Amino acid sequence: MSFSREVKEELSRQIAGGRHCLIAETAAMISLLGHIKISGENRYSVKIHTENLAVARKYFTLLKKTFNIVAEITIRQNAYLKKGRTYTITVNDHEDALKILTTCKLLDDSGDIVENMSIVNNVVIMNSCCKRAFVRGAFMATGSISTPEKFYHFEIVCNSYDKAVQLNELISSFQIEAKIVERKKHFVVYIKEGSGIVDILNVMEAHVALMNLENVRILKEMRNSVNRKVNCETANLNKTVAAAVKQTMDIKYIRDTVGLSSLPETLRQLAEVRLENPDVSLKELGTLLDTPIGKSGVNHRLRKISEIAEGLREKSVTT
Repeated sequence: MSFSREVKEELSRQIAGGRHCLIAETAAMISLLGHIKISGENRYSVKIHTENLAVARKYFTLLKKTFNIVAEITIRQNAYLKKGRTYTITVNDHEDALKILTTCKLLDDSGDIVENMSIVNNVVIMNSCCKRAFVRGAFMATGSISTPEKFYHFEIVCNSYDKAVQLNELISSFQIEAKIVERKKHFVVYIKEGSGIVDILNVMEAHVALMNLENVRILKEMRNSVNRKVNCETANLNKTVAAAVKQTMDIKYIRDTVGLSSLPETLRQLAEVRLENPDVSLKELGTLLDTPIGKSGVNHRLRKISEIAEGLREKSVTT
């Protein structure tokens, strides 16, 4: 089961205690996933289609607990996918459909369909708990979340820009930064940061999924930290080895051209010790001298030797 399905499965079993929150969650699911039909006799019906059993079960439960309405359920097998099923939950009774749409504030006083999701004016989502329920319902309807082991991505698809903006504002009311992108004539409200996804899971009260995601984040951070340290140590080692090779080449060049005896005593002794110990660090090299010196002193003398070698090379080229 994908992580997205795990989250929806967890949320499908969560039923809010207050009726106002149940209304908010129902409103979100109808707003983003519902189809409202008006017959020639001005009779209303409401239905949703989904391929996710957890979503169908949650919507059916919401209707029963919020409005005491038992909706009709139709299951259709996908002809092209042996395991693919489409669940359709329909409220055909005009009075029941009218009750749902009116209570969810999806109809105005004149009976026209409106979808005012404004967090300022909409009484359905005035309370913080109802805002949480609405976001939860929106995710159940058209949301998805990537498997955190691969990458972090949370999104809810809206069929209009206005809905996306209003949903984005609703999420922002919890101090979570979300963005909007247009994709195939739809508008997607998305979150890319791992911390933001943790926060939105907390808003929706998907606590088990939140803990699972946090565990993955901790493991990722530990792995990245170890990799950074290994990379840093490898880079430093490569740098040290390259420097030691260059030092040895300079010393051998001086030895083979003018001889190490041409060097001042302090440089000659260090040159001989370096040739005898090509793999040791500068600090260790300093302790092998007759009069031990520190790392900076060794580095200074080796730089002098390098300058002498470069001078001899330049002289060789000009002559």
